[in-house]
Amino acid sequence: MKTIRLTAAQAAIRYIANQFNEDGEQFVAGCWAIFGHGNVTGLGEALYAEREAVQTWRGHNEQTMAHTAIAYAKQMRRRRAMMVTSSIGPGATNMVTAAALAHVNRLPVLLMPGDVFATRRPDPVLQQVEDFQDGTISANDCFRPVSRYYDRIMRPEHILTTLPRAFRTMTDPADCGPVTLAFCQDTQAEAYDYPLSFFERKVWRMRRPEPDPEELAQALEAIRNAKAPLIVAGGGVHYSLATDTLKKFAEKHVIPVVETQAGKSALPWDHPLNFGPVGVTGSSSANTLAEKADLIIGIGTRFQDFTTGSWSLFKNPKRRILAINVQAYDAHKHNAISLVADARTAMEKLTKALGKHRASAPASRLKDKWFKDADAVTAAPDPTSNALPTDMQVVGAVQRSAGKDTVVMCAAGTMPGELHKLWKAEKPMSYHMEYGFSCMGYEIAGGIGIKMAEPQRDVVVMIGDGSYMMANSELATAAMMGIKITLVITDNRGFGCINRLQMGTGGEEFNNLLDKAHHVNPSKIDFAAHAGSMGAESMHVGSIGELETALKKARKAKGPVAIVIDTDPYPSTEAGGTWWEVGVPEVSTRKQVLEAREKHDINRKAQRAD
Repeated sequence: MKTIRLTAAQAAIRYIANQFNEDGEQFVAGCWAIFGHGNVTGLGEALYAEREAVQTWRGHNEQTMAHTAIAYAKQMRRRRAMMVTSSIGPGATNMVTAAALAHVNRLPVLLMPGDVFATRRPDPVLQQVEDFQDGTISANDCFRPVSRYYDRIMRPEHILTTLPRAFRTMTDPADCGPVTLAFCQDTQAEAYDYPLSFFERKVWRMRRPEPDPEELAQALEAIRNAKAPLIVAGGGVHYSLATDTLKKFAEKHVIPVVETQAGKSALPWDHPLNFGPVGVTGSSSANTLAEKADLIIGIGTRFQDFTTGSWSLFKNPKRRILAINVQAYDAHKHNAISLVADARTAMEKLTKALGKHRASAPASRLKDKWFKDADAVTAAPDPTSNALPTDMQVVGAVQRSAGKDTVVMCAAGTMPGELHKLWKAEKPMSYHMEYGFSCMGYEIAGGIGIKMAEPQRDVVVMIGDGSYMMANSELATAAMMGIKITLVITDNRGFGCINRLQMGTGGEEFNNLLDKAHHVNPSKIDFAAHAGSMGAESMHVGSIGELETALKKARKAKGPVAIVIDTDPYPSTEAGGTWWEVGVPEVSTRKQVLEAREKHDINRKAQRAD
């Protein structure tokens, strides 16, 4: 057996460089790195040696570097991923939030934080977290519950088994998610005689599991017997590359489609069978169909509470759930008829067996009315008005300025709800929403990841002032790397979305808007100046008309652009939507809270346990 003597870190990077997807591309597109003690001497040296094979980029925060990597994987439909490395201690734990985001959203990322010394001779080292009862614990054990696969590399030969397991996890459609390999810093530098065969080119293929014959028969029976079936399209439709298959399946059998946050853009917004977004942030057209449906066909969705209205939306007493999902965990939720299979494969099998079976076409007037309502709230305001614009009007301005290659993205705050309701997505992956973890601070870093995945796309990042303040440092990275993204920063002076939730459940405005929080000096932040100081082309606009002009100008820019507009924190789209359960107090001295609790109890009666 021929061998080569390398350090564990050198061997790891060489192995990573030789793992490919079925399209002939390196599965790991590159590595984001902030070096410190624990990874600079071992992995840093290894990445430098392989810099032509594995591109390394420098970020400004470990969490947001990982967010960029995750957004890249999402926009690439999980066909490619990125690696992120950090030092031990705070550098590592900064990535735990990102790992949780990837875990919730079923997205691949390779996290490789440095770790303590495997020999333990210098213990305790700088930044080491010591467990008084367990000598095997380090800060990296925080990754265990938020990783799909976790391992600690304490011997150089460990990578011979752990790296194939890591890539198996990231490329498996059912188990896909974050991998954390805690790499002991002394082990990174240790040498070993590795077999040359370990570094041979390997192609990882995305499996398409076939449905079980009995489960397929049950699904077919349910569809044939349904009087009012409804498809709920989730993110799995995109990851299975099944948007065309969904279109053909829906058209052939005349089954209306509604979309989750992750599934939005699976069908063009104007397709006759696309009845829009479903659930808490859904349209009246989609939710009306959902209330009456007797068979809910979930395709690649995990049925989050925003999709189901906390399981109060599907009101038909005869309704059943048919869950088509590659992950059995998701397919068996809520006593569903499960069809564990790849989404595209499952639809192809179903449509072949269904033959000429067709359901009754839903009334198109539902959709017509919804878009009439949506167009009203997104229309440009009277230019002579002195009122602050609404978030809906901002969405309208961005929509009117968008091109066919525009991707609009967001993650938290007011905009996810308004965009889900109002954005008209023309083609697949033109809508990128991280709403599984809804992580504030994902937006700017995520926008970079989207642009790196699809450089030809025009990426518009919708971000509130609250999220901007959470994590804005990667705007400097975008400027440094010449990555063109456009930020639309809506400044409503605080956390407007949660302030409305607080008010809507009887609470007094408290600690959400800046002017309603404790302060000695009023907050006054010049977001345009701040963004400009990090290298973005920036401006503050005073109206919707000025915003549209600025957006058109931004399309010609070479680097990042930040456009700031002041907005009214109180209005939201009244049309559409459904109930969402939050914990309203049973006891309060405030009448408004008690009244909200009464409404809460009434709505809970509509919840279905089955």
